Parts: sequence; structure tokens; C-alpha cells
Amino acid sequence: MSAPLPELTSWHADWRGLRAAVLGLGVTGFAAADTLIELGVDVLVLADRAPAERAHLLDVIGGRLIEGAEAQLARDALDEFTPDVLIVSPGYHPDDPLLVHAAARGIPVWGDIDLAWRLRDKTGTPAEWITITGTNGKTTTARLTTAMLQADGRRAVACGNIGIPVLDAIRDPMGYDVLVVEVSSYQLHWMERVSPWASVCLNIADDHLDWHGSRAAYAAAKGRVYERTRVACVYNLGDPATERLVRDADVEEGARAIGFGLGVPGPSDLGIVDGILCDRAFLEDRRSTALELTTVAELHAAGLSAPHIVTNVLAASALARSLDVPPPVIRDTLAAFRLDPHRIEVVAERDGIRWIDDSKATNPHAADASLGAYESVVWVVGGLLKGVDLGELIAKRAGRLRGVVVLGEDRAAVLEAFARHAPGVAVAEAVPGETGAVMPVVARLAAGLARTGDVVLLAPAAASMDQFNDYAHRGREFQVAVRELLGGAADDPDASRPTPGP
Repeated sequence: MSAPLPELTSWHADWRGLRAAVLGLGVTGFAAADTLIELGVDVLVLADRAPAERAHLLDVIGGRLIEGAEAQLARDALDEFTPDVLIVSPGYHPDDPLLVHAAARGIPVWGDIDLAWRLRDKTGTPAEWITITGTNGKTTTARLTTAMLQADGRRAVACGNIGIPVLDAIRDPMGYDVLVVEVSSYQLHWMERVSPWASVCLNIADDHLDWHGSRAAYAAAKGRVYERTRVACVYNLGDPATERLVRDADVEEGARAIGFGLGVPGPSDLGIVDGILCDRAFLEDRRSTALELTTVAELHAAGLSAPHIVTNVLAASALARSLDVPPPVIRDTLAAFRLDPHRIEVVAERDGIRWIDDSKATNPHAADASLGAYESVVWVVGGLLKGVDLGELIAKRAGRLRGVVVLGEDRAAVLEAFARHAPGVAVAEAVPGETGAVMPVVARLAAGLARTGDVVLLAPAAASMDQFNDYAHRGREFQVAVRELLGGAADDPDASRPTPGP
């Protein structure tokens, strides 16, 4: 028999004999099941679909699986198993029938992040945690922060919604000094115990409203990133919603609010003065002096000068500075850093037209930032809208649009939004060809609209799973179609160097 549930706050507690149900057998669900089985827990996994390889591995390590059961059968299986706790994978809606059923039965529900927090002492002294969320920029900021810490000699890893699951990170036999944990709004919904060293919400904009039910619920989930923060609550001076989340958070005594933005920083902020990125937060004489971190010119040379990327740089710098990473280390890290594929990635340039893959712009906020970096754009937009309306974005950026190519399952809604908010913009609808491929059609239509000096920008403002496996698949297909259209045109030699507009 295991220790009582409230006492299970350490890897070294007695977990043997606990009965745990796990919802989902994706990467996160398997990590949860694997971890619990290692602790001696009796594990039952309930999954709509289970990849064959993971299902086999689960059987090998001693877990049980019920796959694809109808709702009533799954509820019956849960009742028969009588779990002490249920571990939920991030994709399950809070109103999922199994979660509602578990709540009615009084079964505690934990997310994978909270489970990892309980177990973080496996290898001895627990790593410090930095938690990162926001509608956009999470992955770039997490990668930047991790790179800065590693360059300073820390054993750090990006995990959670990026890289490896947190449960795998806390079980690494070598241990870590710092976990840089990217957390989605789904994961934050279930997070109740984590007390990070530093935290940031980069921005708040409409996204995943179909999952959370409302903008208020989505923002509230994001705000949980600041709860119990011990040292630095980092927020976006350009997004007042993030400051409100900090003010509303229940933080540890002594935690400071640290702002970042593209303007001149005040005391306790990071910002820009005459093209120099400055830290006025993590130094003794912050009232009258500042520390130089890098320059906008140096960021441009590294392909990091688009305004929304600069804000990510400032946020990551604030998180790293909270752990005393010296400014010269930050400067050198930024000079060597390169963005992920499909993040404002230049594909080719010909006849004065630049083709850019920002397939990772999967919501209006990300697309807005991308559109704002260029003066004249042929915009490739559309996919699965996830319950959001593009009208406000279209009206805001209509003056920058040479033309638009609309693709995806929700084309009708996008076309209607353009007709209502930007009737003067030339719009083409990309219907898949005979082979079912849509990107060759997109490339041809975009080429017909673009003129010298334009940017053809894939920034869909929508999810990709209607026509592609994920945003990366969408980006790769776009790149292939562009290069085939241009006759195998070579990448622009400055492919990693976006040219921001005003």
C-alpha cells in the first residue's frame, strides 16, 4: 500500500501500490505511464488512439491499455480499476466525459507538470525551474534561455511543450541545474503546485478558444504561470494583460515584477536605448545605470531583428539574468543563435520577390507580428481557425497587403472576412489540385500577385491539421512548391536575416 496521496511529494516517497489512470498515450501520456510504473504504481492507460510502438512498449514495461473504447465503456473501465489519481494529457478538454466522470467520483486529477514537480528530486538536489508561456514566442524564448544558461556552464534543458517531456527531464540520471519548461495553456490549466524560480507570460491573444471556452478562461490559464514564482515574474510592457496577470498572481515573498519591451526601460525593466538592448533590472544601481546586453545591429546580423523576435530576446535575457548569467555571455549566445525552421525562414529570392516561411504562425497574434515586419506582402493565410475571427487582423494589416492567397478547410470564413474588412485587396482561393496537393497551387497564385519588392509570406494564422500533419509539414510543402516553381532557386544567402519594416 502506498503512502497517502498528500504525502506523495517526492520521488523517494512510497508510491508502490498506488493505482493511477493515465488519459492519452501520446508523448506526454507515455512519459507519465513510464514514470509511474518505474515508481511501482499500478497503471491503466485510456486512449482514443494509441501508436502501435508505444502500445507495445507499455505492455513490455507492465502497463495496461484500453484503446478506443466508447465513452460508457471507458467510464466502466475507470470504475472497475478504481484509481487513486488520474493523470491527464494536455489535449483532453476539461469537459471530457472521463474527466467529468472522475470529478463526480472524487478522483483527483493531476497534469504531467505537477506530477514532475512532485518527483523532481530523483537525482538529488532538484533543478531550478523557469516556466515560459504566452500565445506566441514560447519556443524561441525557451530555446534562447536554455542556450544562454548552457553558455554560462549550467546544465540546462528545454522541456515540457518543447523538446522532451518534463517527466523525462527529471529522470535524467545526470540531473540538471535548470529546467526551462515551456508550458501550454492546456498544461497550465492543471498546474497547481509548481513554484518556479522565474516565470514569463510573453503575450495574450485569442487562441485555443475552442478548448478553453472563452478568452477570459484562456487568459486565466496563462496567468497560472506566475503562481508561486519565487524570484522574477517577467512580463511584456507592450501587453498590459500580462502585467495584470502578474498583479493578480499569488507569488512568493520577495518575487519581483520585471518588465521587457521595445522602448526605453524603466528601473526593473529590460528595453532598448539608442539601438542598445539594456538591463535595468538585475543590477544594484538600476535607478541611474544600465547594463548593455547587445545591439539591434548585432541582432540583425544574427537574423533576430524582427520586432517580435527582439521581444523574445529581451524576455529570455531577463530570465537568464535572474540566474546571474553575465551580459557578455548573453551577447555571445545571441550572436551564435539561429531561429527554428519555419519561423520567418527565407526560402528563396528572385526578381526582387522574397518568399518567407512562417508556418509556425498558427494564430492571428503570431501572423500579426510577422505581417508587421514587412511593408508589402502577398499573404498566404488559412487552415483551421480554432474558433478565432481574423477580421480584426485583416482590417489592421490591409494597408500592407499586395494580395492574399487563402487555403485550408475554413476558407469560406477567411474569404468572407476579407470581403468584409478589406474589399480592395486582391484575393485568390487555393483549391487542391488533382493530386490533392495544395501548395503548388498556392505558389502559382502567389507568384501571380507578387511584384518586385514584395514578400510572399506564409503566416497562416491557423492550425495546419486540415491539410497537413503539422505546421512543419505545411512549411516544408511550401518550400518545396516555391523552389519547384522558381526552377530550384537557391536559398537567399541571407536566409536567416529577415528585413523588418517600420
